[in-house]
Amino acid sequence: MSDLHLTRRSAARALLVAGAAAVLPGTFPAAAQVIPTRAPASVLRVATFPDLDRAAIAAAPRWRALHPDVELKLLSMQYADHHLSMTTALATGSGLPDVMAIDLRYIGKFAGSGGFVDLNQAPFNAGAHADEYVRFAMAQGAGPNGAQVAIPADLGPGTLIYRKDLLDQAGVSEAEITRDWSAYLAAGERIRKATGAYLMADAADLRDIALRQGLRDGEGLYFDADGRVLVESARFRQAFELGRAARRAGLDARAIAWTNDWAAGFKQGRIATQMMGAWLVGQLRNWIAPQTAGLWRSAPLPGGVRAAYGGSFYAIPKKAANKTAAWDFIRLMTADAQVQLESLQVRDSFPAMRAVLRDPAMDEPIAFLGGQRARRLWRETAASIPAIPVNRFDALATTVIRDEFERVVAKGKAIAEALADARYLIERRARRR
Repeated sequence: MSDLHLTRRSAARALLVAGAAAVLPGTFPAAAQVIPTRAPASVLRVATFPDLDRAAIAAAPRWRALHPDVELKLLSMQYADHHLSMTTALATGSGLPDVMAIDLRYIGKFAGSGGFVDLNQAPFNAGAHADEYVRFAMAQGAGPNGAQVAIPADLGPGTLIYRKDLLDQAGVSEAEITRDWSAYLAAGERIRKATGAYLMADAADLRDIALRQGLRDGEGLYFDADGRVLVESARFRQAFELGRAARRAGLDARAIAWTNDWAAGFKQGRIATQMMGAWLVGQLRNWIAPQTAGLWRSAPLPGGVRAAYGGSFYAIPKKAANKTAAWDFIRLMTADAQVQLESLQVRDSFPAMRAVLRDPAMDEPIAFLGGQRARRLWRETAASIPAIPVNRFDALATTVIRDEFERVVAKGKAIAEALADARYLIERRARRR
């Protein structure tokens, strides 16, 4: 998934939060204000961002009941501001919270910073709880040398969301858009001809998914175990070729995720499919295109790809003042079934806690998807996503690959040349950091 996807997603979600309740830095909205019955013995400072902060707000009464002497102080900033502020705090060692929320885009960079507690060590002993969480998400929260620096709160099983009415109009079945990449693109040509709708919003979406084709446990997306750059591999060549084929065939709307044009494409029925995290269903229902309720369905990603789109984590900085309460808060948010279910209901987030995936809520029909019991599919996907390690330079590599791909599809740059340049740029920039 590109940097822009995650950034835009969080910015868009922030608008939803602002519309529901004003969350100011350091405060809760009045409805969820933590008011201890007596002066608190200590304060727990949690730095987070919209709309992950909504999960903490929902859990605040439960925290108060469990820890009446520890005031929960939520420090919520917009997505980009939060991660920039935390980067600065880690670099300077000042202004650090007791608990830091981290988005998947930044987890590799932060995990490799050396600024967080290894939660595998006593008294936290996170390794003893590893089986409580979805396996691939725990791997994402691991840093160098096997240190567990972050615990997953939610995750985004990758899925293909599609407009059933458009496919029906074109005589295209779900099997055709999921069988393999060739069938997916061929179906897109039929959909375009019959309905005028584009197969996808942006060819970059196809590239991002294809980059994850065939990955196995322990294999990095951009880097191998020894830190060597992998972007000139056959996996990257195929991803670039597929994205270029989609663009040349006129199958993408050239709409960048989380822009107005992108949202309008869904509202107006101009985009037939979208590869993204399962949480997109909630975004479509709540603000992007609520008027399209009942027209969408969820399917596996084409070609049997198992991939994650986004996810949220909690970590404890080494210089945190209240580490014991910080660990209790992390366990509340990530290992309490009631809290995880509330987050599913409040935020449409997909739980990282395995026990919750067996809850009857996973079998409930989703009205927006025409009554489809799609969480069953997402649960199966989550269980089979490979445990891919993160690297501190993943975000850098994502940016470089995105830019080189744009030169291929927009300016006709040769794929081999683009990938060679990408490898050079990643290696050079990584050496400078």
